[in-house]
Amino acid sequence: MSAVVVDSSVWIEFFRGRDFPALEEALSEGRVLVPPLVVAELVSGATSRGDSKKVADLVQDLELVETPRAHWVRVGELRRRLRGRGLSVSTPDAHVAQCTLDVRGFLLSTDAVFRRIGRLTELRLVS
Repeated sequence: MSAVVVDSSVWIEFFRGRDFPALEEALSEGRVLVPPLVVAELVSGATSRGDSKKVADLVQDLELVETPRAHWVRVGELRRRLRGRGLSVSTPDAHVAQCTLDVRGFLLSTDAVFRRIGRLTELRLVS
């Protein structure tokens, strides 16, 4: 089974109580990976002690996508290629997309930018 890279948009909604059957299945099967920048976004967005505890527990339990120097070069190349095709994306969004491409997994996100990236690249989304 392929890895599922989970974007912060899904984690935020998940913590608010929204059901994500694909996330829950991937969690139970140990297939969830998290980009390092998503960890930073979640930690910085925690507004209560309860949220901080949930995020801290999550960060300890999940596997991070490895992001060596070559990954960051690919992030820059991805942004450049997308811009050349008329789509400007942020570095965090390019990082999440590139993490998914690097592990040849599927991305779980509610952010529409990734559908646009998927139309221009090999990025696969959880349907």
